[in-house]
Amino acid sequence: MKAALPMFLFALAVGNAFGQSKPAAAPVILPFDKIQNQQELDQTITALDAALFEAYNKCDLVKFASLIDEHVEFYHDQGGITLGQAALTESVKKNICGSTTRELVPSSLHIYYMKGIGALEMGVHRFHHPGHEDTMGVGEGSFVHLWQYKDGAWKITRVFSYDHHSVGK
Repeated sequence: MKAALPMFLFALAVGNAFGQSKPAAAPVILPFDKIQNQQELDQTITALDAALFEAYNKCDLVKFASLIDEHVEFYHDQGGITLGQAALTESVKKNICGSTTRELVPSSLHIYYMKGIGALEMGVHRFHHPGHEDTMGVGEGSFVHLWQYKDGAWKITRVFSYDHHSVGK
């Protein structure tokens, strides 16, 4: 049994030397009043953005709606205004599910603290049309999300989605 221990330790050391490590921890989403610095704010809002658009891309409308305020205001340069969580979720169901996916342009993301409110998230995202990119191409647009921490949960209360255009392949 004692001979096995050195072999185990050697295997562990070799494995770590070749980049094997523990799986990455799940992103931490902190309550607004627990955020102490910009890094924690960035991590929280980036994780919320990832959760929102994972639900959007997978058409998980329950998860999607859970991140949207009941009285959300969504302003879109092509589609006009959509008011309320139910209307926005239904719009995603009718117009997005199965036809469009969203990809964040990571270098475009900017997150700003909003005292007593939450955070402003700004960036650029690309929209893909799986199976139809040859005919529909790839779209791109800019966005602003106002995230507020209400009743123990982060919710988007305002969205501005604008400057939609096609991008080259």
